[in-house]
Amino acid sequence: MYNVLLVDDEKRMLDLLALYLKPYDYNCRKAQGAYEALAYMEEASFDIVLLDIMMPDMDGWEVCREIRNISDVPIIMVTAREQKGDIVKGLKTGADDYITKPFDEDELLARMEALLRRRTPANLIENNGLCWNEDRYVLTYQNKPVKLTPKEFMTIGHLMKYPNRVFTREKLIDLIWGFDSNTTGRTVDSHVRNMREKIKQAGFPIEDHLKTVWGVGYKWVN
Repeated sequence: MYNVLLVDDEKRMLDLLALYLKPYDYNCRKAQGAYEALAYMEEASFDIVLLDIMMPDMDGWEVCREIRNISDVPIIMVTAREQKGDIVKGLKTGADDYITKPFDEDELLARMEALLRRRTPANLIENNGLCWNEDRYVLTYQNKPVKLTPKEFMTIGHLMKYPNRVFTREKLIDLIWGFDSNTTGRTVDSHVRNMREKIKQAGFPIEDHLKTVWGVGYKWVN
């Protein structure tokens, strides 16, 4: 799930954007105006920002400049202004993309997905604040590390990489311990149980995502 900051002075537009994005697993925070948006940027982490230009307290170009002073988060300007000069100005102030109102839902989603793909490496998986980083060999929740054993780390990584795919205990043994290992299904269960407890203690709702498929194995649900 990605965290999206929606910035517009019109509540109707904020509600419409949130309605569009909710079915696609985006968690939306609505900022009705520039100052509220900048306050949210100071207190929370976002994966992408959808930013209106014409706002009474501070225009979107200035908000974009302010955001760029503190974050490199992808920014898409969503506005009724479609003149070439406005588009160029938006891109020069730090926006990554630009889409005009009224917008096509599929086009907006495609532009968001393209920016998020470029930003997220293949060896980094994030779900609802839980981040598995293979390069750094660390699992974090809300930027705080969760201490796992190497086997636990690789197990959670394999599950998160393939959401909704059921991994049998035998398959996990092959992937994590090696096909010639003498490891048993009980060892897998023990590692998963310990891993669940550690992630739960960190505050992540692990039971909503790491599911036991009784008699078979485990799966990850986004």
